[in-house]
Amino acid sequence: MSVKMNFRIPFLIFLLVCTALLSLTLGKYEVTLNEIVRFFAASAGMDTMDGDRYALLRNILLDIRLPRIVAAGLIGAALSVSGAAFQSMFINPLVSPALLGVLAGASFGAALGMIVSDSWFVVQSCAFVCGFAAVLVAVGIARLYQGDRLLMLILGGIISGALFTSLLSIVKYLADPYNQLPAIVYWLMGGLSLADAGTVYPASLPIGAGILCLLLFSRYLNILSMGDDEAKSLGINVGRIRMILIFFATLISALTVVIGGLIGWVGLIIPHVARMLVGPDNRVLMPTAALIGAVYLIAVDDVSRLLFSVEVPLGIVTSLMGIPFFVLVLKNARKGWA
Repeated sequence: MSVKMNFRIPFLIFLLVCTALLSLTLGKYEVTLNEIVRFFAASAGMDTMDGDRYALLRNILLDIRLPRIVAAGLIGAALSVSGAAFQSMFINPLVSPALLGVLAGASFGAALGMIVSDSWFVVQSCAFVCGFAAVLVAVGIARLYQGDRLLMLILGGIISGALFTSLLSIVKYLADPYNQLPAIVYWLMGGLSLADAGTVYPASLPIGAGILCLLLFSRYLNILSMGDDEAKSLGINVGRIRMILIFFATLISALTVVIGGLIGWVGLIIPHVARMLVGPDNRVLMPTAALIGAVYLIAVDDVSRLLFSVEVPLGIVTSLMGIPFFVLVLKNARKGWA
């Protein structure tokens, strides 16, 4: 690992902190960086501030903006890491976290929750449970047949994704067209307008743990990317390791839908960007992808809420930015993959 490469991760950490601080200042209500520093100093007892102004800044910064920034960073990191893991695990640069149907399942679960209950907790719980159910369906289908395990998993994911997408269409058809259907459609566009501390902070613990576990398994990802035969010759239990990796990638992917709905392209694009920067070694690639993904989605969320007079759903912006961006990186994608 070169000295130049060693400095990239600390630089990305610094960039992430700067992006988050800048995002705290951005919004319809202007807050300067100096006021933010004074607010946190006053919170720590190192400075004083007018009581009304302190209460206002507390509401803007801690109740509204900070949970949203944390949510964007977590979702960006989670989708990027799970995308990088799937690409290495399946030895395919074109797969994403949606490969095994987790996003389709979570979307169906959220829509179903909106139909059966007005409780936001029920909606989020249904999204999480159905996301895992979709992956279990994919794995179950793959185990029914003999043959190439990777190919069977991919085919199982295609079938599971198609199944839950069809179920989602049924739910949308049965939904109340005046109240429930607009809410479902808006959810499927993805966005962080409903992200609050009560949802984001509890979800941050399992997401952070899942990301950490995938980072700790990065050495095994390097081995799996050489193929099953080579991995088995090195004494690796390929089936067990792959299931562990799928579990943690599914966990964090499903939780991103719980927080912000369906946000596409991040898990496909960012691993390519990271791979072109640091190469295919997952020990460096995974943390790099996590940091780039966090910075990227925080910045895109700033664009989605500030570019126009009304907030544009985040999933729309990531798609509009992702498609041309992917076309640009596609030319050089194989260089980093090889």
